[in-house]
Amino acid sequence: MKLPLIYTIPTAGSLCLLLAWPGLGYAEDYYVPTKGYRVEPAPTDPPLYVRNLSKTQFEQFRDVKWLDVGLDFRTRYEYRENDYRPQRTGTSEWRADADNLWLLRTRAYVGIKEILDPLRFAVEMEDARSYNGLYPKTDADVNEFEMIQGYGELYFENALGHNRPISIRAGRMHLELLDRRLIGNNEFRNTTNNFDGYRVRFGKKQNNWDLDTFALQPVERLKYELDQPDEDTWIYGAVLSLKQWSEFITIQPYFLGRKTDGDPSNRVQANRKPTMDIYAPGLRAYGFFGGGFDFDADINKQFGRYGSLSANRGESLRQHDALAYSLELGYSFDHDWKPRASVYYGYGTGDKNAGDNINQRFDAFYGFNQPWSRNDYFSWDNIHAPKARLEFTPYKDVRIDTGYNAYWQESETGGWNRAGLRDTTGRSGAFLGHEFDIRLRHKLNAYVDWSMSYARFTPGDFTESRALPVAQGGQGAYTSEPSNFFYFEVSLNAFGDGKPTYK
Repeated sequence: MKLPLIYTIPTAGSLCLLLAWPGLGYAEDYYVPTKGYRVEPAPTDPPLYVRNLSKTQFEQFRDVKWLDVGLDFRTRYEYRENDYRPQRTGTSEWRADADNLWLLRTRAYVGIKEILDPLRFAVEMEDARSYNGLYPKTDADVNEFEMIQGYGELYFENALGHNRPISIRAGRMHLELLDRRLIGNNEFRNTTNNFDGYRVRFGKKQNNWDLDTFALQPVERLKYELDQPDEDTWIYGAVLSLKQWSEFITIQPYFLGRKTDGDPSNRVQANRKPTMDIYAPGLRAYGFFGGGFDFDADINKQFGRYGSLSANRGESLRQHDALAYSLELGYSFDHDWKPRASVYYGYGTGDKNAGDNINQRFDAFYGFNQPWSRNDYFSWDNIHAPKARLEFTPYKDVRIDTGYNAYWQESETGGWNRAGLRDTTGRSGAFLGHEFDIRLRHKLNAYVDWSMSYARFTPGDFTESRALPVAQGGQGAYTSEPSNFFYFEVSLNAFGDGKPTYK
């Protein structure tokens, strides 16, 4: 039997791995993941907890290479004290009680490939529940027994030559793009962002270039009923990934759009929605340089129309004009613990005046907020966010990261969106607060991994001033005390893939 030969060969401006089977030529892999903090897209084709049946512990299925299977259970205990997020209690009174929440999530996946090519299928079910919470349940925590993926796919394995396929997919799916800040499935959250629609991919991530295009309707999560797509909204766009331009850099020019056909006069308050037509071209680049240094950068410019609803069931259309960018620089030390230190700066514009005809608040679409805040307090809008972070691996399969983060409003009148705090006069200042966090993750064995984390947010001048009574110019519904967030999480994988099920 002839074994494959592995070569590392420099190509035009790139260094790639070539796997050569005698008589079959080369298979090239140009893909290199980013080292940026929590911005590497999690695999969704298939998800991390899924294994090919032929590679499971069941030896009788060694020849069943056409079936992917997965079964995953995750439970998390969360303790929150002085939570700054809106609690939707139905009153303006902030509740000082500590919240002790249990979150349970079960996922199951079946995927059929190759045996019926070019036709492929995948179905993924999820059951997400919460218990013992102090506040009313939301669709961020609860989505009982729901199909989060169910699609058919035409997969033409070598349609473009050079091991470059074409994939045409239709149905329900979730996906993660770029650095997850605009499109992500929100892996940390108990429920999943998903979409109904179409996705066409030219090539795959291992190729020297690939193009991912899509037109999707976001799925509205209904806690106890079957989810439904938002038929008034479309998310569409394309991401081009260029990996052969340099041996150090991956470049991703992209375009995203969001279009909503508004219904401002609907008699049902919950069904009222503003018109939206946002165009968002951008450029992301990441890579390595100088023997240990790495970087990850993204810039996005948004323009279009943005509707605002009024109390009399009317709507005013405003011009949308927003900008955001982020930059992370890291250095990996040559040490047994594999330490990496990094600094980061994130910027997103906020609205300057709610009464004018221009909306400057950056739209974070369906992004993943954990890179911004362990407390989940911030997203990519109206923000200046410098950060410093240290990551290391003191023992095999044990990873620790810790960081310090500070937050300012980009516009002093724009408000802190995720906390529901705003001062339209701008007199409360810009400093929102700062946060310390630390996290430990451990892959116990091929079937079990667990993590725990602690984060403390200390409010700044703006946040403290909004907690003053209304008579003194504040909003009177929030604490001005530091918040504490602790969680302990365990994930169980039935088929023992040996990979962590979260990042």
